[in-house]
Amino acid sequence: MTAQASDADRRVLVRREWLEATVAGVFTALGFDSADATEIATALVEADLRGVSSHGVMLVPMYVERLNAGGVTRERELDILFDAGAAMVVDARGGMGQLSSPQAMRHAIERAGRYGIGIVSVRNAHHFGAASRWAMQAGQAGCIGIAMSNTTPLMPAPGGAERLVGNNPLAIAVPTTAGVEIVLDMALSAVALGKIRLAASAGRPIPDTWATDPSGTPTTDPDEAVLGMLLPAAGHKGFGLALMIDVLTGVLSGGGWGDQVRPLYREPDRPNDCAHLFLAIDPELMGGVEDFKRRSSGLAARVRGSATAPGVNRLYLPGEIEAERAAQQRRNGVRIERSGLDGLLAAARAVGAVIPTGGMLN
Repeated sequence: MTAQASDADRRVLVRREWLEATVAGVFTALGFDSADATEIATALVEADLRGVSSHGVMLVPMYVERLNAGGVTRERELDILFDAGAAMVVDARGGMGQLSSPQAMRHAIERAGRYGIGIVSVRNAHHFGAASRWAMQAGQAGCIGIAMSNTTPLMPAPGGAERLVGNNPLAIAVPTTAGVEIVLDMALSAVALGKIRLAASAGRPIPDTWATDPSGTPTTDPDEAVLGMLLPAAGHKGFGLALMIDVLTGVLSGGGWGDQVRPLYREPDRPNDCAHLFLAIDPELMGGVEDFKRRSSGLAARVRGSATAPGVNRLYLPGEIEAERAAQQRRNGVRIERSGLDGLLAAARAVGAVIPTGGMLN
């Protein structure tokens, strides 16, 4: 079997509408109302559309297990604990991050319109999926959007052999005259843990630069990597930035930080207790939105038009590849890992959800 045939065998093409309806059906069967179930489903499928499968529908079985065990609640309304105008601290009450995060960013955007900047710190939260979705929410409102979260410790300090900080994600979205064109979304490990779990479920090795085994030795075995530690991106730089995100999310909010943030894939009855930070910056109070968009468009054009290395035909902005992939998959169907699809269907059957027909395209 060729490598190309092997890749094709691992992935399947499904209709986007079918995928969203199937995921929404799972959360409706778990007691969420239709609007909230659709909100969760749209967020998860968007990650698959953008090619970020580690934050897509593969998460559904884990969410189902945690909802059934009590480690995540069905609460959706935020408790406002502190309100100082431009800055707020809210409690997500252990609810789904795909429901608490859009509310928190809406608060940030509204405060940015009044004060130039809005900062919303969220504690007692749960995994929110792809950080880019929430940064782009602000970008679509004409603001610079920033979203970050801490996660359970997965990475050691440089030279260490103990998990100290998570692969804490950071996303920044910048509006231009053509829309939200510049979108950085990165975890601070070499790769997200979800990519290693995908490799484990598909039975394929990983590069030895991604993770270590439990002793701290780099490994190509994804199962050993899941038990071991992730390696930080750019060594001490990635570790340092991840540590500061722990400060800006958990320490600042009064929420969980370090090993107070519990694993998603173990102890499903215990709250995740992660923390988030959402920022919106309104360029209107710094010279005007339209002038900012023109200037950011000029920056985007400068990147795209810069000189290329031999053999390179095109240069991309941060997030541009993901945006083009999403547009293509909206037209042609969503290609997902077969193991992820199998997990979704098994979860749907387990909760008694109705699985729509006509989803497969290959």
